[in-house]
Amino acid sequence: MSTKVDYYEVLKVKRDASDREISSSYRKLALKYHPDRNPGDDDAMARFKEAALAYEVLSDPEKRARYDRYGHAGLEGGAGGPQFNNLDDIFSAFGDIFGEGFADMFGGGGRRRGGRRVRAGSDVGCEVTLDLLEAARGCTRTLKVSRQKSCPTCSGSGSAPGSDPEVCSMCGGVGQVMRSSGFFRVQSACPSCGGKGTIIRSPCVDCYGKGTVAEDATIEVRIPAGVDDGMQICLRGEGNPSPDPQGPRGDCYVNIRIKEHPLFKRDGQHLICELPITYTQAVLGTTLEIPTLDGPESLDIPRGTPSGELFRLRGKGLPDPRHRGVGDLIVQVILEVPKKLNTRQEELLRDLAEEEHANVSPRRKSFFKSLKELFVHEEEASEENQT
Repeated sequence: MSTKVDYYEVLKVKRDASDREISSSYRKLALKYHPDRNPGDDDAMARFKEAALAYEVLSDPEKRARYDRYGHAGLEGGAGGPQFNNLDDIFSAFGDIFGEGFADMFGGGGRRRGGRRVRAGSDVGCEVTLDLLEAARGCTRTLKVSRQKSCPTCSGSGSAPGSDPEVCSMCGGVGQVMRSSGFFRVQSACPSCGGKGTIIRSPCVDCYGKGTVAEDATIEVRIPAGVDDGMQICLRGEGNPSPDPQGPRGDCYVNIRIKEHPLFKRDGQHLICELPITYTQAVLGTTLEIPTLDGPESLDIPRGTPSGELFRLRGKGLPDPRHRGVGDLIVQVILEVPKKLNTRQEELLRDLAEEEHANVSPRRKSFFKSLKELFVHEEEASEENQT
């Protein structure tokens, strides 16, 4: 006699858990123990089925009330709902809580035609490099993409002209077979035909039975304003063709790369620009012309501005491609200290130092002159000590 587990413990929720908490927990467990993620693991398969049974009861207010009052006895006699024979039964009952494309993550996606799951084509990728101004304003680019297309010789069938694919005798053309493991039955791709439902006896000489050949396609992509380095743009239906007749094509993912700018650094949708200023400009104040993506603008530097001070220009950054709003331009002033001075500049600075009673370095002397003065000073000190 088997021991029946507590459904709340199975879903790892408290007995007063809300419907949302129950659904969220079931999603996590279904992702963790899905058989396609754990191939050949009977324990994972059992836990996946167990979680589905627990959710089937606890997500139904009437069944949950009976279970809370009478336990498993309250679900006997047909009150426990449907029994799951395979994965399709589970997804038919609860597929809506996972959202579109959940099964696709595990290779089980696609629509069904004639009782057989129609698979989508595989995805392809390409890359586009933009400068900062293109990324800020958006642009249209024409890209070359290496992908597959339907073989023109065999029209995608994979069979040589004059012959047709044969229906797989193992799966009867369904492309799926059932395998049993303990109390559970799981549907998987037919090992004979690889899930296609047909077997090619006379392959096409141009595509070698694959039904597709390589092509370099030209695709136009609209890049939205504000994209950042590392983002992706998905072009639906621009990937490889489906291995199944009338199946949907895969997608093309465009990877965005942004070149570094000589003046601006990027922080999300904000731009940062370092502006060098002189000591006199920082002390006395000034108005400087600064660069922006829209052209030069004037910036007032008030008197007594310290090095590192930040000035924010609202709306002079980049737009957000996902939401409304534009970032800012942040200008950081950097005090520029000259390494060389002419005679007049040095005199003025020394006069200023005297006014400020500042202790500054003496005029620079040559290394050998300083060394000679040092030796003379040491000799004089030695003579005085001897007397």
